[in-house]
Amino acid sequence: MSDLLEGLLADLHTESDQLWNAVAGLDDDGWQTPTPAPGWSVATTIAHLLWTDEVAVVAATDKQAWDALVLAAIADPTGYVDQQAIEVARLSPQALLARWGKARESLPAALRALPAGQKMPWFGPPMSPASMATARFMETWAHALDVYEALGLEPERSDRIRHVAHLGVRTRDFAYSVRELPPPAEQFRIDLVSPSGDQWTWAPEDAAQTVTGSAWDFCLLVTQRVHRDDTDLVATGADAEQWLTIAQAFAGPAGEGRAPR
Repeated sequence: MSDLLEGLLADLHTESDQLWNAVAGLDDDGWQTPTPAPGWSVATTIAHLLWTDEVAVVAATDKQAWDALVLAAIADPTGYVDQQAIEVARLSPQALLARWGKARESLPAALRALPAGQKMPWFGPPMSPASMATARFMETWAHALDVYEALGLEPERSDRIRHVAHLGVRTRDFAYSVRELPPPAEQFRIDLVSPSGDQWTWAPEDAAQTVTGSAWDFCLLVTQRVHRDDTDLVATGADAEQWLTIAQAFAGPAGEGRAPR
């Protein structure tokens, strides 16, 4: 069991705890509060998170069940995941919380149990336990922002978002591929300032094209929680600027993003 995985799981636990505390005391009407994501309520957001955690456990532990799930997803590639969230969200708030609590316990156990070096299947390429934990952190953080905004809560700005920033940098070429665009041949240099004031940097110092700004805004952008025009990010180079208009750290088809404020 690696220190990297344990650190990721600890940060995921903290992020999930904060979201849990935000929704645990809601009444039925509170759970139906619309979020900034069109068509999604607090309930469907939590349902999506818990269902994805459950599916990740299946992928790590039960090949036969995973294969059946993939076939169902192939039959409805654009609507399957959202439909699962809608179905699960029909549960009572108490049942939703109970099921989410179980999923939150099962996922770390399943990832820790995978043999060293073994990857688990997923809807895209196979993933290592650390990669899965990073992806689950990113989704939990991003969807939690929707819930906090819906409920009028201010999210904590912590350096845990480095996981999201790293994933955002790593998925640069993926954002081009889902739009059937050729990715730039050269790397960009990414210089971001963390919530605590640290400098986070990726890629070579002598890169001709760069992105600079706050890590918070970068993470909002790559999870498509903010419009490019509403960030403090500065791009040097036409390719770097184009990337900031299509950046996408999450799997699936190209997202529509958010309208400018």
